[in-house]
Amino acid sequence: MMCGFNYKEIYIEDGRRVLEVNILPEKYCNFDCIFCPIGRSQNKIDTQKSFDILDSSLIELENMIENTKAELVFINSKGEALVNEKIIDVIKVIKGKGLPVKLLSNGYILNRSEYKEIANMCDEVIGEIKVISDEDFQKIQRPIEGYTFENHISNMKVFKEQYKGKFILELTILKGYNDDEEAIQKLKNIIKEISPNKLIIARMEDEIFKKKFGITDERFKGISNELIS
Repeated sequence: MMCGFNYKEIYIEDGRRVLEVNILPEKYCNFDCIFCPIGRSQNKIDTQKSFDILDSSLIELENMIENTKAELVFINSKGEALVNEKIIDVIKVIKGKGLPVKLLSNGYILNRSEYKEIANMCDEVIGEIKVISDEDFQKIQRPIEGYTFENHISNMKVFKEQYKGKFILELTILKGYNDDEEAIQKLKNIIKEISPNKLIIARMEDEIFKKKFGITDERFKGISNELIS
């Protein structure tokens, strides 16, 4: 399968010009979340795979970095970017240009030795949490069989303990799943356990899923204040 990368328009975040790149040809993920904007996971995997990345894709990445005057490259892919066996080459190209790398992972496989080494090459790593119980984890995130929510939290915690870069934890608040007071307390405990360098509180922005999972501005603000305090 041929894999050219695709890019988002450059944008400014925290004063830096960010180039966002997707390094997967279609969705390859170890989860199959019911609210995923990319759609269903036909390819549920957590082992690395070859996508026949051509040298031309890596050269194009170099050119994109130069032409856009990027100051940070964000690897944000259709699924779990770590399963692309050429991700190390991608990171090396970016580092070769003297730029920092931010990586989005759902966080589950960060503690596996082969993936830990790759993530450790990045300057910033984002891990994600969407639920607070294993029952909901199985029901709405539909992970690979054998995955548990407890391991999800533990994997991020153990990764963070040895990581020298900036670990960012992104919590998505979902109506009916993690938006009541009991859930907020559980989230507080999870934050304390993982001890991220930065916390991002998010909510469902996709129009299709807002109706079922969206929360009001007022509630979102209240929860955000409670978790960040």
